[in-house]
Amino acid sequence: MTDSSRQNSLADWVAKVPAITLGFWIIKILATTLGEIGGDAVTMSMGLGYLVGTAIFAVVFAAAVALQIRAPRFNKWLYWFAIVASTTVGTTLADFADRSLGIGYTGGSTLLLALLLAMLFTWYRSTGTIAVDSVRDTRSELFYWLTITFSQTLGTALGDWVADTQGLGYTGGMAIFGGLLLLVAFLYFTTKISRTALFWSAFVLTRPLGAVVGDFLDKPHAKGGLELSRYSGSLVLLGAIVLCILIFPQRAATKAH
Repeated sequence: MTDSSRQNSLADWVAKVPAITLGFWIIKILATTLGEIGGDAVTMSMGLGYLVGTAIFAVVFAAAVALQIRAPRFNKWLYWFAIVASTTVGTTLADFADRSLGIGYTGGSTLLLALLLAMLFTWYRSTGTIAVDSVRDTRSELFYWLTITFSQTLGTALGDWVADTQGLGYTGGMAIFGGLLLLVAFLYFTTKISRTALFWSAFVLTRPLGAVVGDFLDKPHAKGGLELSRYSGSLVLLGAIVLCILIFPQRAATKAH
């Protein structure tokens, strides 16, 4: 087998996204929390507003995804850079839709859920699968990152809907979304429910969990938060993410045989 054919064969079963491990979920939750605090730092603490903040983070996210797609193989630093960028733009975009456009948390959550389901359906109809190990070509990567964008934006709106609209507060939101994630884990280990369905369920749920944790850390005491500095909180979370990327094994997802 020539080097070229060997590389083509390898590309057929090695994905450009990481394998799903415990470390993956820990970093994902840290990234979503960073996205919430970092997004608020730009739009609120810096006073740039939701529209300008969304524009800034959208450019960063587009650049991150472009680098990810251009990369010939899975690169852990590029991947998590794109994930963090998606969480920040998801935060500011959801806040812009919910607050600046005036559709509220209920309307925003409903709209974004419909868009997420439509994206997953379109992806499945186009490629025949939405499994993580199928993300090995440009078309699948584009669907993957568009789906992630909708899920990250939905997560912010959903977290605010539970904490504010439903009046459960940040600790109530953490209990609900943490409990739902434990349920997904229980179903994973005790049932034969589609692993792909469980993955996307967990992926979506980690975002509102990160959103309410982030709000709990940086919102004022009067609103039930700890009122910590958004800038120092963002730096601490970023450092924790880098440390976890170094500690936890990072390997590409592979196609099941």
